Amino acid sequence: MTTDPLRTDEVPLPPVRLLRALRPVARAYFRRRYDVRVHGEQHVPRSGRAIIASNHIGLLDGPLLGAFAPRPVHALTKKEMFEGRTGRFLLAVGQVPLSRYDVDPEAVKRCVRVLRAGGVVGIYPEGTRGDGEMRHVHTGAAYLALVTGAPVVPLVMFGTRHPGGHTDSIPDKGARFDFVYGEPVYWEAHPWPRTQADVRRTTAELRNRFVEHLVEAKAVTGRDLPGPLPMITEHDVRDARGVSRRNEEA
Repeated sequence: MTTDPLRTDEVPLPPVRLLRALRPVARAYFRRRYDVRVHGEQHVPRSGRAIIASNHIGLLDGPLLGAFAPRPVHALTKKEMFEGRTGRFLLAVGQVPLSRYDVDPEAVKRCVRVLRAGGVVGIYPEGTRGDGEMRHVHTGAAYLALVTGAPVVPLVMFGTRHPGGHTDSIPDKGARFDFVYGEPVYWEAHPWPRTQADVRRTTAELRNRFVEHLVEAKAVTGRDLPGPLPMITEHDVRDARGVSRRNEEA
């Protein structure tokens, strides 16, 4: 029998106590400010490992997922957020820092550790905020599913960015948010070695399922996604330059 080299028994579990304590407070705050509607919660397994794979359209997606998911979620979050007080808070509530521009084995190990312990990992397969249509997805969710056998629950978020709004914009008070969970997708844990072809094939299957769920979610809510992003701003140019510079240094 071949031993899987992805050892995680010495990787510490992200904390969850503060996350559990703050979730009711966050839900109450968001419900006072917005019209929040959650559909299909029953599709998230009540116990055991699970991956919630969501589209990503707005700045509030992460906090809203943390507050309204049926179970506490350890979400992959861009490492640029883990600075100063914000970074310390994100670590305290069990979020997982991720480098978006190169392979991040530490983030992978933390997520696998959570899943092997029966927890929930949140991931945005698009890799960044955009139109939310899942035209292009990264391989992370599929890889985690193949390593652990965790079901992947698709989630579509509506309303966290208005049409024409920038990805950093925050909807006005009273805006309606709809979060639609779909039926989980299951793959058996794939024994090591897992090939790139295995991961690419599973990623394609997951994307197809997500596109199907997106159609279903639009029908359930009568809503659509906010459409393309506005014209590129100076902020976007600076961010793109930073990505290019990091890629050149890699």
